[in-house]
Amino acid sequence: MQPDLHSREHAVRTLQDFHTFSPLTHCMTNDVVQSFTANTLLALGASPAMVIEPEEARQFAALASALLINVGTLTQPRAQAMRAAVEQANSANTPWTLDPVAVGALEYRRRFCLELLALKPAAVRGNASEILALAGESAGGRGVDATDAVATALPAAQILARQTGAVVVVTGEVDYVTDGERTLGVTGGNPLMTKVVGTGCALSAVVAASCALAGDRLHNIASACCWMKQAGELATKTSHGPGSFIPAFLDALYHLDAEAAV
Repeated sequence: MQPDLHSREHAVRTLQDFHTFSPLTHCMTNDVVQSFTANTLLALGASPAMVIEPEEARQFAALASALLINVGTLTQPRAQAMRAAVEQANSANTPWTLDPVAVGALEYRRRFCLELLALKPAAVRGNASEILALAGESAGGRGVDATDAVATALPAAQILARQTGAVVVVTGEVDYVTDGERTLGVTGGNPLMTKVVGTGCALSAVVAASCALAGDRLHNIASACCWMKQAGELATKTSHGPGSFIPAFLDALYHLDAEAAV
């Protein structure tokens, strides 16, 4: 059974809500992508914060609208801070999102991510290989790169969603967004998005922020995927390669309302 396609009209309405609410998004993300992630959230109208010290992370998670846990540059002190933030987020009913970067390739982060799954994330966002590994299935993967096709991970994503209660997002040429019962497909984007560091990690931050919105979380998260893909399409039209793509992408996100209304 083919997933329903998420409409761009719905994404436009959700983006208006996103702008109005401007989610304060606590990003405990990897060192490689912090600036790009913050700029992506700012371009969309959210308010990013990068707080990593364990005591502060615990405190800030209660103040934020949403929390992102990205294990791309995981260390033991950072794991301690992330666990503290997640526990406080749960106490404060702050939705949090897990990005299990390279979880299929490295055992320490796989164990850590499995521990976090028991703490009930609102969403999980990964590529096909990461989602397969997180679901306990044999998967490929070359560091942060997926070697498995997106569609092959969809059944695992649906099972993972039912087990955890999270909305699970498998990203690739088509993004699949599922709560275990319903599944939406989001098309678009451009291969150039894979030639710069951080588009997936930034998407996870936008997914996290969208979890703070009122309404149907499945559709809100699918809208987040749609915004990023649409901005990628627009940016590719005016850029000449990876170097010019990043500023064009941020500009496209910033002007997305006007572009989407055309």
